[in-house]
Amino acid sequence: MASGLFGCYFICVDRRSLGRIGEAAAGDFLERRGYRIIARNFRCPFGELDLIARHGEAIVFVEVKARTTTDFGEPFDAITPLKQRRLIRLATYYLKGRNWLGRPARFDAVSVTVCADGSVARIEVLAHAFEAGG
Repeated sequence: MASGLFGCYFICVDRRSLGRIGEAAAGDFLERRGYRIIARNFRCPFGELDLIARHGEAIVFVEVKARTTTDFGEPFDAITPLKQRRLIRLATYYLKGRNWLGRPARFDAVSVTVCADGSVARIEVLAHAFEAGG
């Protein structure tokens, strides 16, 4: 797991801003680690994928979880089996639409802790967060 710790105090920011800050920080963090972002906030009839990237030969579907506190659990814990199934369905839709079903693909997760002023305190990347087989 890759991570970066930046340091700050924790108070709430509004949900919409939190999501935007988290996804932007996650994308920048991944790009500095060799990922190439190919889509942000991909929407289809089944929902939305936060980030889609290439890392080496793999297409990587990235779920971003931004939080100001862990009072309600760790961010990665929010990627439940139900959420995993939804992400798999979205990824399959994306890959089919591009005739990329034969390409290597994986699911990564990024946790972003954000301060009240909108600065980023911590980023963690969990590569291969879960498998498409369940």
